[in-house]
Amino acid sequence: MSEPTKPMPSEFEKAAADARSESLVSEFLDFLAQNKKWWLAPIVIVMLLLAALIFLSQTAAAPFIYTLF
Repeated sequence: MSEPTKPMPSEFEKAAADARSESLVSEFLDFLAQNKKWWLAPIVIVMLLLAALIFLSQTAAAPFIYTLF
């Protein structure tokens, strides 16, 4: 009995198999640098701050946040 031959992996499969352990943040920064889209950074930062505010408003820290405004 002969084993079936496996096709050669594509470039995409080779890239996926690489053992790079980059974080999401470093990949996003690489994207911004390579594509010259630095204008996206303030938008993302504001969205993260808003998400943090929404999360904290549902916790025991809510009374402290409400006093800031």
